[in-house]
Amino acid sequence: MAFFDGLLGNASQIDLNEARKEFGKILAPGEQIERAYRLIRDMFIFTDKRLILIDKQGMTGKKIAYHSIPYKSITHYSVETAGHFDLDAELYLFVSGSTMPLKKTFNKSVNIYEVQAVLSQYILKP
Repeated sequence: MAFFDGLLGNASQIDLNEARKEFGKILAPGEQIERAYRLIRDMFIFTDKRLILIDKQGMTGKKIAYHSIPYKSITHYSVETAGHFDLDAELYLFVSGSTMPLKKTFNKSVNIYEVQAVLSQYILKP
């Protein structure tokens, strides 16, 4: 089912140990991965310091772009929960310096309230 969710543009949560093993090399000293989600080949990772968007490019996916967004750059966010007919939840991130929000879609196996809590925890830090 996760494969079909990916084809439909839905994100699914991945194992933290897998994410730490694969992406530990791009973390700053002392930085920890808190949550990780996969969208087909792409991923987005919430650390205790920033949000990392991972874009695997090309046919083989060997070329990878890493987009790092410090939490202090996220000006606000919006969450749309899943409904009866619309089974997906959406997260919109508004980043300073960008006119369009980043949109991420989650299937109902991902707790959108948990994602919102992680964002709030880091964005609202003094």
